[in-house]
Amino acid sequence: MNTDPELALQKLVAALEFHLDACRQKRSGVDENLERAYEMVEDAFLSYEEALAAVHDEYLPIALAEDE
Repeated sequence: MNTDPELALQKLVAALEFHLDACRQKRSGVDENLERAYEMVEDAFLSYEEALAAVHDEYLPIALAEDE
């Protein structure tokens, strides 16, 4: 795991931008590109939160949604 919060934040922003692009290009039905975007955002979010915790002992004030 990379513990550089700035790098992790850059990856989170890039994942969010990819997600926005996937939303703009969304196709009806199951859209694999959008599914991949969800996973990228989740992974980047967790990496950023882990880096914040490791370096600054801080956490984000938001949580991932639970699958029902």
